[in-house]
Amino acid sequence: MAQTLSAREARGLETRAACDDTPNRSLRKGFFTDTTLCIGCKACEVACKQWNQLPDDGLFFTGMSYDNTVALGASTWRHVAFIERPVALSNQDAGAFSWLFSSDVCKHCARAGCLESCPTGAIIRTEFDSVYVQPDICNGCGYCVVACPFGVIDRREDDGRAWKCTLCYDRLKEQMEPACAKACPTDSIKFGDLDQLRQTAQERVDRLHEQGMSEAYLYGADAATQLGTEGLNAFFLLADKPEAYNLPPEPVVPTKRVRESWLSFAFAAAGLVAAAVGSAFLSTRTQL
Repeated sequence: MAQTLSAREARGLETRAACDDTPNRSLRKGFFTDTTLCIGCKACEVACKQWNQLPDDGLFFTGMSYDNTVALGASTWRHVAFIERPVALSNQDAGAFSWLFSSDVCKHCARAGCLESCPTGAIIRTEFDSVYVQPDICNGCGYCVVACPFGVIDRREDDGRAWKCTLCYDRLKEQMEPACAKACPTDSIKFGDLDQLRQTAQERVDRLHEQGMSEAYLYGADAATQLGTEGLNAFFLLADKPEAYNLPPEPVVPTKRVRESWLSFAFAAAGLVAAAVGSAFLSTRTQL
């Protein structure tokens, strides 16, 4: 007879499965986005929309630099940010102005807040260690939206379901490169085995440091540098603080703070009880 798990045991099993690596580590895939190579051409945005048949975001001028998509959303799974700074890069020859470009995307976190918060099991971890939303199971509750520390996943207004980057799951199953990485003309978006990507990324940082760009560093490359998510499967090389790229400096999956939240609640409840007892005691003494 099959063993029946309690709700708490089932939840713990689901969380561990979400955090653990896939059985075959050789299948673990991801993105390394080198922002120092990005030229802001938005070829990745176009390729993503074309392959996934996503609607346009409106052909209007936002007034926010040359960026007309503004942010990631249900119909924008790749977003190229244009960042204007009145500061020169450390290896820049002249001028007190610099452009930073960055192609943002779902991070496919090693510990994904959206996956852990999904009540229907619509969000799964694939054999490639990517985080995938099954649209036929999603009920549009929106729990995943508030659980994402990066504000990536969102719901479409027309059907209410949640959508985000799939890491081109359909292409990966056919051993094809994701559309955005395939279209990138400068190889700013690198796709491949995670372990190899991390090695390539560190070599790139070391080379930039040798060339005088001392501010270059990796964002979310592993669990040691980003405890709140336990590492990102789509990580970045940045040349400024994370906030400049609209990235949180210390992202944390909400479920990692559940214990702290319950402890705070317990202390608050104890304080209220103590205050109520004290008030009743003083009231009784006053009446006497």
